[in-house]
Amino acid sequence: MMDLGLLIIRLVIGVTFMGHGAQKLFGWFGGYGPKGTGGWMESIGIKPGVQMAILAGLSELVGGLLFASGLLTPVGAFLIASTMVVAILKVHGQNGYWSDKGGFEYQLVLIAVVIGVALIGAGSYSIDAWL
Repeated sequence: MMDLGLLIIRLVIGVTFMGHGAQKLFGWFGGYGPKGTGGWMESIGIKPGVQMAILAGLSELVGGLLFASGLLTPVGAFLIASTMVVAILKVHGQNGYWSDKGGFEYQLVLIAVVIGVALIGAGSYSIDAWL
């Protein structure tokens, strides 16, 4: 059952991050693409905006794909966690802890989950296990 639980966690978080990456890179799922996301990033002091939007989008898309598939799971977890650290430092950290006030609660939970999975392993239903 533990392996099934890890698979569910990896799929939900990994596919969600793939979607966030696609929003930034391609404008899919209601996203704004590199130009729109880059403009917002510049407005909060992340420069150069378009390049950083592409980097963030790639981190989310590739990190989500690796995490969901269980291929190089620690690398995928690092890519996801790193984008969440930037989100905390640049957007949510100034708002305190609780997410209902725009705080970093949710991002911290995601970091804990992906790092936890990376430390215990992706489980039997993963490419890592098959390799």
